[in-house]
Order: sequence, then structure tokens, then C-alpha cells
Amino acid sequence: MRFSLQREVLLKPLQQVVNVVERRQTLPVLANLLLVARNGTVSLTATDLEVEMVARTAAEIAREGETTIPARKLFELVRALPDGCQITLNQTDDKVVLQAGRSRYTLATLPAVDFPAIEDIELLERVRVAESAVRVLIERTAFAMAQQDVRYYLNGLLLDLRENALRCVATDGHRLALCETALPNGTQIRKQIILPRKGVLELQRLLEMADREIELEIGRNHLRLRREDLTFTSKLIDGRFPDYEAVIPIGADKEVKVDRDALRAALQRAAILSNEKYRGVKLEVTPGQLCLNAHNPEQDEAQEEVEADTHVEGLAVGFNVTYLLDALGALAGDTVVIALRDANSSALLREAGNDHCRHVVMPLRL
Repeated sequence: MRFSLQREVLLKPLQQVVNVVERRQTLPVLANLLLVARNGTVSLTATDLEVEMVARTAAEIAREGETTIPARKLFELVRALPDGCQITLNQTDDKVVLQAGRSRYTLATLPAVDFPAIEDIELLERVRVAESAVRVLIERTAFAMAQQDVRYYLNGLLLDLRENALRCVATDGHRLALCETALPNGTQIRKQIILPRKGVLELQRLLEMADREIELEIGRNHLRLRREDLTFTSKLIDGRFPDYEAVIPIGADKEVKVDRDALRAALQRAAILSNEKYRGVKLEVTPGQLCLNAHNPEQDEAQEEVEADTHVEGLAVGFNVTYLLDALGALAGDTVVIALRDANSSALLREAGNDHCRHVVMPLRL
């Protein structure tokens, strides 16, 4: 195998796949990338047996072939080379020589046949959707995923495929984030799948705010995403996600409309004096006003008043300030609506005039 290309052309696909490679592996070959040079294209594949990433780029191929090469060493070398330099990779026997100008590096390889491949997915449905839409769905919900919860099915993101919409839902048991986008061509089946945390974080890093369409292939045990230059495959969490629609409060008719940035700023200031253990802040609603109160064991107190469009009289509810700030950060628009029912019920946050994204935060006893 021998091919040449510019440093920047090789660096981009390397950056896309290298994070999949775990620093500690059960198999030596998992520390390597599968490098395949064929038909004018070089593909780089990384896997940890749960997530597989394949990135492709054009190159001048003098001799076709395939091998595996240490992922992080190759990435660090290419990243450290000067901008604009021409790189040549030449494989002979069990070594690869990387040459760039007067620099020359020899790396040990492992046979390509030893590289594990994720088996073919048992395809159930294929949908096309704008790449930017999927990125927005993930950005607005992923923060609410649980981390290392014994309820393993919460340590991931639910993709709920409906007749004409795709929903993403995440919850850690204390808060819930839901966002949906329309599917122009609809879908033949209704299907719920849970994407594990690592796959979600990789997609969040890879997806761009582009209008181009990507293809989602939903299998029985896998999700595969296809883009011109990239193929991403992840195993799914085998579990049943809770009935999230039952968590969305019904009858929360006490609405408070408030400027999102003003509320965020007030909460950030109040959080400074909140109890570091419970992070509690009390929201007191009166006509035309939202009052925030926080205190800590040192007897410090914070009081903030924010103008609000509301007719609610004398309702006070406590919340974890971090959960409120996360929800506000994931919403767009200038104005948000906080829907409340009583002092013991969850709050529903959404953008004014838009319910595509909804966030539920459980109350806190203060």
C-alpha cells in the first residue's frame, strides 16, 4: 500500500475517528486504525466493539492495500507536522513509513484480517433527515442523560421514531428533555431505540449545522448513520425506556412567560449563594413578577426579581438551580414559558409559541 495526500486532508478524518479508540483495550488491534486504500479513496476505521466509525477521504493511490496502524501515534504525528505539507504513507511487510518533507517515521502494524468488524445490522427502517436537525435534537436533550445509573437504560438517549417525526428523549430521573423534528417522508414503523452515552457524545462532536441530508439506518441491535464522508455505527442499549409521556405534567395551567437571558443571569447569580449540596432555589410567582430565593448553611441569602408576564398569585416551588439552567441553555428564542401546577408538581419549560422542545424539572423540597 502506498498513497499521498496533504496533511489537512488526512488530519480531518483522523480527528473524526480517533476518539472512538479507547486508551485501554482488551485486544491490541483495538488501539489501531484500519487503513484501506482503494479506488482513489482512503478509509480509516476505528472501533471499541460498541461504536464503529469509518471516515473517508480522496488520495493519490500508487499501490492499493490495507493494514492497521496505531491510532493515536498516527494522529499525533500528523497533527504535529507543518501546515500544507505533503504526506506519503508506504507499507512494506509489517511496517508503515510516513514521510513528509525531510521527516520520516516508521510505525509497526498489525494485520488487517485481525481487525474486528461490527456485524451487518438487521435493518428495520431507513429514514432521511437533515443533518442540522439531528444535531439540534441531540444538543437540546443529551445533557439530561444519566451517568452510570444502575438503571442502565437511562445512561443513553432514546430515539423515538414516530409516523412523521423523530423524537430524542433523555432523563436521569430528576429531569427530562424532549425534542422532536418532522420527517418529511414519514416512516413505515414506530420504533424506540436507546443509543448509549458514548455514541451520543461522538455524534454530538461529528454532526454539523449543514442542510445536507443524512441517512439513519435503524436495526434490531444497531443504529447506523451515513454521510458522504462518514459512516457511524453503534450498538444499542438493550432495555425498555420508561414511559416518558407520563412524566410530562398534565394540567400545568399556571404559566409564567419570562425573558430567557434575564432569567438565566438571575439564576446564575442566585446559584452562587445556594446550598452546594442541594443547589436549591425557590421560585415565587406573583402577578407580573418572578422572585428567586436561595440560601446556604452559612446563612447567606440571595434574592432576585425578574419581570414576568403572568397572572399567577402566590405560588412558590423549589428546584435544583443546575437543572433549570441546563434546560434554559437548551432552549432557543428570547422568551420561555414555565408551566406550573402547584408547589409539589414538576415544572414544564418550553419556548414561547413552540412546543417542539420541552423540558421537565422535578420540584425540590426546600
